[in-house]
This record gives sequence, C-alpha cells and structure tokens, in this order.
Amino acid sequence: MIDEFRPLFEKSGVDLHAAKVVQIMTEDELEALLPEFDGWIIGDDPASRKVLEAGAGGKLSAIVKWGVGVDNVDFKAAADLGLKSCNTPGVFGREVADLAMNYVGGLARHSFYIDRQIRNAGEWPKPAGISLAGKTVALVGYGDIGRSTATRLLAAEMILNVYDPAFSSEPTDTLRSKTWPEGLEEADFLVFTCPLVPATHHMFNDDILPLLKPGVRVVNVGRGPVIKESALIDALERGIVHSAALDVFEVEPLPVDSPLRAYPFNIFGSHNASNTRDAVRRVSLLAIERMFAFLGLEG
Repeated sequence: MIDEFRPLFEKSGVDLHAAKVVQIMTEDELEALLPEFDGWIIGDDPASRKVLEAGAGGKLSAIVKWGVGVDNVDFKAAADLGLKSCNTPGVFGREVADLAMNYVGGLARHSFYIDRQIRNAGEWPKPAGISLAGKTVALVGYGDIGRSTATRLLAAEMILNVYDPAFSSEPTDTLRSKTWPEGLEEADFLVFTCPLVPATHHMFNDDILPLLKPGVRVVNVGRGPVIKESALIDALERGIVHSAALDVFEVEPLPVDSPLRAYPFNIFGSHNASNTRDAVRRVSLLAIERMFAFLGLEG
C-alpha cells in the first residue's frame, strides 16, 4: 500500500524510500543505509544500539516504530543518542483479536485441517470438534489486544482466567484474575496476547507442562519467544497439547524442517495478525504524522 501514502511525502517535500524486503533488513544492511536518512519508520527490523549509533552518526534524527510491539527497538539507546522516538500504541487490538478468535474456533473445530484434507488430499474428513461455550481460556496479556480478545471470547460464552499484573477487576463467573501459573490445569485453551519482555520470555516452557490439562489448545498472537518451541513440540508429541495456532515463532519465517509442521491440526500464520488494509492505513497515517512532527514538517 506504499503508493497510497506517497502524495503525503511529496506534498511535504520528503523523499520516501521503502525497503524491498518481506520482513526485515539485517543489522549490517541497516548500519550501511541509515546514516543517509533523516527519519526511519521501523517495522520488525533490529533497531539495536549499534544500528542506531550508525544512523545517529549520519543524518538520522528521528525514529517511529510502526505498530505496537517494541521489543526490536532499543529506545534507551535512542534517548542516549538524542534521537526523537515513539511507537504507535493501542492500534491493532481489534484486528489481532479477530485472528486470535479465528484461531480458537479453528482449533476447536479442525476447520483448517478439514480444508487442507479436502483441498489437497481429496478426502472428506469429519473430525469431532469441541464446543466453545463453557470452556475455560487462560488469557495471557490484557492490554489492547487482550481486552479485545476477551470481548470476543466472552461473546462465545467462554470462561476467562486473565494473567496480567496490570489487570484488576472484581471476579465474576466468567472473568477472573490469576497469577501465573496458578489455575492452568483449568484451561482448555491457552491464548497469548502479551508483549515480549523479560517476564514473558519463554512463559510457556518445560516447567509448566505438568500443570496443563491434557488436550489443551495453544494460541499465540503475541511474540514468538513467549513460547519455548522445544517445550511446545514435546507437549504436542506427548499429547499434553492437542494442537497449536501460531502467528509468531521463535525463528521467522518458520524453518522448513521445524518439527511443528508434523502435527496436522496445527495452524500457522506469517506474523500477519494486524495486517488488514484498514489497520495498515490507520497506523501508517499515524506513524507519518508523528514522523513529520519530529522533523518539523506539516502533513
């Protein structure tokens, strides 16, 4: 959609350059390139200290993280280097929640598996699924995405145990606050919507496997390293986890030899949960507005 925004840059006399990559540029590529630019709107690229130092050693004066997640941006380094910086928080909650709910339904009713078997194998499978109403969800993260996901899960008449130190509410029959990992044995679904910070890195690990209800289904629309994939693979192999729907991974793109591919009920995404035309337009305009403000330009 980059061409849609070019007139805004032309109007302000700004030369716009977009990286011709699918996901990210490398640190070496960025170090060589950034000194030539006044501003950088960052996607999932590694905005590390050494990358920012290289940019600040040239013309770079401002950075804007496109989107919510900031685990790839060293904002402290930006401050130390005198770079103006911000992200665009609270912008993708509904879009990511839509996909999380889609994954919950897909895992419950095997809809992706059925499609693949009909489309690719010429079969007509009828696996028995599970109903959503009355099932318990361990919802990890209650920020913008988590709250939007909760709205959708509650509409499906599910019971939520929320794991987020910032969440506080009077408990009800369907919405309760929990401290990780208490109550995991109750969960039929484990849904991660949290950011990647030290406290959430490898929250799903070998230590929690004995706590899980056999047959639990796992969804991750947060960040890949929230789940230790070797532990998830072990849980799938042992039948502790029935199946997983993952939009994010520890290594992206998902390696062709990943053992996760061996489990037919798993669902895979391409770190694409926020990607609707409506959301891209909304967030891009916000990022451009903030960048122009940093550079003293009118949008």
